[in-house]
Amino acid sequence: MKRLMICTLIGATGFLLSACSDNNNDDDNTSEVNQVPGFIDGDIRHTQYDGITDDLLTAGLGASGLGSATAPAFADPLNPTSAELRQLAIYNNYRALVDTSPGGGYGQFFGPGAGNDTEGLVPGHEYLAFMTVPGSNVPVTVMAQVPDGFDVQNPCMVTAPSSGSRGVYGAIGTAGEWGLKKGCAVVYTDKGSGTGSHNLKTNAAQKIDGTLTASGEPVQFRADLTDKERGDFNATSPDRFAWKHAHSKTNPEADWGRHVLQSVEFGFWALNEQFGGDNNVDAITSENTLVIASSVSNGGGASVRAAEQDTKGLIDGVAVSEPNVNPTVDTGFTIVQGDNAPIAGHSRSLLEYTTALAVYQGCANQAPAIRDTAPLNALNPSDVRDNICNSLANKGLLAGAASATIDDYATEAQRILNEDFGIQPEQNLLAPVHFASKVAQSISMTYANAYGRAGVEDRVCGLSLAATDDNGAVTPFAPAPEAAAFATSNGIPPTAGVNIVYDQAEGQPTALPTSASPSSSQVDYGLDALLCLHSLAMGRDVVTGSELTGEQAALAGAIAEGISDIRATGNLQGKPAVFVTGRADAILPVNHASRPYFGLNQRVEGQSSELRYYEVLNAHHLDVLNQFDGVGSRYVPLHHYYFQALDLVWERLTKDTELPPSQVVRAVPRGDLATPLALTNLPAVAAQPPEENLIRLVDSELRIPD
Repeated sequence: MKRLMICTLIGATGFLLSACSDNNNDDDNTSEVNQVPGFIDGDIRHTQYDGITDDLLTAGLGASGLGSATAPAFADPLNPTSAELRQLAIYNNYRALVDTSPGGGYGQFFGPGAGNDTEGLVPGHEYLAFMTVPGSNVPVTVMAQVPDGFDVQNPCMVTAPSSGSRGVYGAIGTAGEWGLKKGCAVVYTDKGSGTGSHNLKTNAAQKIDGTLTASGEPVQFRADLTDKERGDFNATSPDRFAWKHAHSKTNPEADWGRHVLQSVEFGFWALNEQFGGDNNVDAITSENTLVIASSVSNGGGASVRAAEQDTKGLIDGVAVSEPNVNPTVDTGFTIVQGDNAPIAGHSRSLLEYTTALAVYQGCANQAPAIRDTAPLNALNPSDVRDNICNSLANKGLLAGAASATIDDYATEAQRILNEDFGIQPEQNLLAPVHFASKVAQSISMTYANAYGRAGVEDRVCGLSLAATDDNGAVTPFAPAPEAAAFATSNGIPPTAGVNIVYDQAEGQPTALPTSASPSSSQVDYGLDALLCLHSLAMGRDVVTGSELTGEQAALAGAIAEGISDIRATGNLQGKPAVFVTGRADAILPVNHASRPYFGLNQRVEGQSSELRYYEVLNAHHLDVLNQFDGVGSRYVPLHHYYFQALDLVWERLTKDTELPPSQVVRAVPRGDLATPLALTNLPAVAAQPPEENLIRLVDSELRIPD
């Protein structure tokens, strides 16, 4: 039975008018006009926010609260309420994707109060539920937000699947903000990722509202283990965690498009549930509602896949930023930037290039060309950099004369990434801070497990998840950070106090950054484990060049199949679409994601394509880093151009305005953090760009201007 639970009605004074109550909306009593979608699993929680004490966009914090460096606190850190967890989740997710530092554009070009000079609180209704997809019983979180400013005579909807592996509020500051301020309903999904942590020792896991339970209540995720299997695992490896994206055995990315499409259908249910009692309102459907599929990074990729898979005509247009798309490999075209050599080896999978970064970047951080100029490279200890270089050289993975120095090895590691794996030189300066932030390492571990549909018990490449002490040794997770994990986790460890542990490290299981590989006996960032992940991605032993055997061969085959399942077709069915990507993106390299997807689309759709690709110079993947000196002085917020992409698609759909041609946008860095961003730093996408800025597929070459 599916019930609509009225959980919290907040009046204008903020006074709690009612606790959770059953609205008696089960399958038998739901009208045929607006039946709860069959993919919904369990209750639907409905909460109304007054826009004064709490709201949809800022959780009552307002623009100033989101911009504050002081995070909201819990009254009882060991027992946070669902409202407190929601507020902290919105605060952290917003600030993870948007640079809120002074002078960086927040409050001027974007932000809840930008354009209206208010705190930007948005009153309205929120509907929250679990859903499933055919072939899986793992819960996926779905949510619809309906602002009070929603116009039933001109209905609109924006999809906001979470960025990265974040929870359901993971796109609140991106697609969420734009859609809510536009008066549109916004539909969210965690895409089968999110926090979803399972404490294998205590059996604690998060419910849909983020609170913990060890009982049999519905939770976001628990590992597929019997009590005996879990007990046996704990006996040999205590204090470990399973994580939803890594260990659900479902390869959630293969269903990201379906997750988004189902979120749209859930959104239509919520709208008709809310407005269906008004005799003056027609049923709100895809036929009379403008729907834009949107979001950034993984969420952007999910919306792209939804548009490709849309057989019901649910989606009208697409506007995404830095989308994680793995386009089907098309060897019929090359990528040529300026006068540089053609790149034929484009469209590598996320796991191929990311595991390469995990293996080689630690050494490349020491390359003379970037060692002292790359911002925040000091976060990477120089002795560990040297050890990684020496370990790679000892394994024959770095070419060099007998007299080769660390500088030589590091330069060779950088060459391998740029030439062999298609990493643009523009990404080199930002790669060190991403390595220090454990980006490639976390993606490599999580996605190898996910693509291979592995369980926590499989310990892929000898890696597990646990809290660790200052020396890297496994320790029980403290109660307070575990209670807060729903609100502090980005869904992909290391996060929220849980780290990647190398169980086969020299001496004892140790946190990966401080672990010594058995083959080297020196702290080399657990290089053996990273090489194991790289071998699985490449389908061969990357050290010896030989074929994998036994369980490793089987797992590599499963991973290859999982990657095949997530490849994008390039067919957007003629829908108006805009991609914006920063050329310096050091997480999703342009030569393997946005560029080849655009080329593939042009070849698949030809003249019927309405996809436009805007590549922004001096912009990258993580705007949040722009608050730091050396980053913000060199780069502009891509977020600004993402909102422009949404505006352009909106104008195309509502006014039939032509989308500007694909082009390079020459943004200008401000040079000094003390100098606020101005419009002169952020030239608009040009309606009629000069010839030298146009991006085109010409015969078999995708030509990108320098």
